[in-house]
Amino acid sequence: MDQKRGKFGNWIRNSITARMLIVGFLLLVLLIPLEFVKSLIQERSFRQSEVIRETNSKWGNEVLLSGPIIKIPYKTFKEIRTYNEKTKNYTTLNDESIKYAYFFPDELDIASEITSKPLYRSIYESVVYTADIKVKGQFSKIDFSKTDIPPEHILWEKATLIIKTSNLKGIRNTPEVTFNSQNLQMAPQYDTKYLNTIQSGFIDTLKDLGQKDIAFAFNLKINGSESLKFIPVGKETTAKMTSNWHSPSFDGKFLPEDGSREITKDGFKASWKVLQINRQFEQSFFGFLPELQEFGFGTNFIIPVDEYQKSERTAKYGFMVIGLTLLVFLLIQLISKIYIHPFQYVMIGLALIMFYTLLISISEHSSFLKAYGAAALAVLGLITVYSRAILKGLKFPMLVCASLASLYGFIYVIIQLENYALLVGSIGLFVILAIIMFASRKIDWGSE
Repeated sequence: MDQKRGKFGNWIRNSITARMLIVGFLLLVLLIPLEFVKSLIQERSFRQSEVIRETNSKWGNEVLLSGPIIKIPYKTFKEIRTYNEKTKNYTTLNDESIKYAYFFPDELDIASEITSKPLYRSIYESVVYTADIKVKGQFSKIDFSKTDIPPEHILWEKATLIIKTSNLKGIRNTPEVTFNSQNLQMAPQYDTKYLNTIQSGFIDTLKDLGQKDIAFAFNLKINGSESLKFIPVGKETTAKMTSNWHSPSFDGKFLPEDGSREITKDGFKASWKVLQINRQFEQSFFGFLPELQEFGFGTNFIIPVDEYQKSERTAKYGFMVIGLTLLVFLLIQLISKIYIHPFQYVMIGLALIMFYTLLISISEHSSFLKAYGAAALAVLGLITVYSRAILKGLKFPMLVCASLASLYGFIYVIIQLENYALLVGSIGLFVILAIIMFASRKIDWGSE
């Protein structure tokens, strides 16, 4: 029995196959704590998003603005026939209901000046803004001639002006619309849709103005976060944005005009021009007002660097880092005939996993570059000193240090790249494979 144990022990210590199997099994075992680390990164990322959403909601959420729009009620009649069992006759009744016509402006000009600032809660940062928006333009004559609505059914005296926005909470002034010579006070209306409505009182002079062009103007001051967008309801819509935010992301159905965008470290400027022919909706609607938020355009206000996203991308290379590092130790063991115990492989693997916990914890309080450098130096120092005790001498520990440093440097470069990440990664892996093939060419793989 003791002889069999001794043979098995010698086979474990001396067989290349046995050592490869052990290292492979330990690599699979080390994937378990690596997955825990990835879950930790995702959890911290979700926590960041939750805190930012909560912070932004107290200041003001994203802003989407649509309007102004003229809203005119009109009467409709529907014949309802009922059968009387007693008289054996049909009775016809006219059921009256109120519907609304909506008219968009011919010209819509929007100028917005946006002052942004970061808000901090604990270790998390979000960006919020206050926008001063100046809107002006004009409506052409109100035209019902293309409909079958009789003129006497149009309730001109009950016409109103509406503006729709996604963020009533963020409005910092009471909007007052100059509508030709009339000043219209705006008030919120109950609305369960995404875009809430603020509506004026009745426009007394609209019937008299119905055959003329009508000028309008109003100012709106609003707090918001994440994005500021407009819906191009004008037959010709022009918009300008200026802001002190240095990292805008232009988003939506329409991008700024060529040559109009200017982004510097002190802020950005951009302008848009959208014509009716550029979008797929008319200038008037009868009976309903469609949801048009898909046609919105504007700017997202984003934090330029997401440390959690970079940490998560780095952790995805964890299997490769652990596998290649353990392979380096295995090749050193096979070449030098130095025995490395499975426990020592486990310690090396756990040290490599600690890199990711250090990275995520340090990056929450510093930049990703500093966190990556500090975590890499800590793990490099620990594994180099530990391998010095295992491998004796300096040659092999320095080889381990150089290999791991090159690997961490290679991964950092890939993380920073976007368009060329796949190309550089493929070339790097090809070079690593070539080095391993060259280093292992003299090993007697037939040894059992």
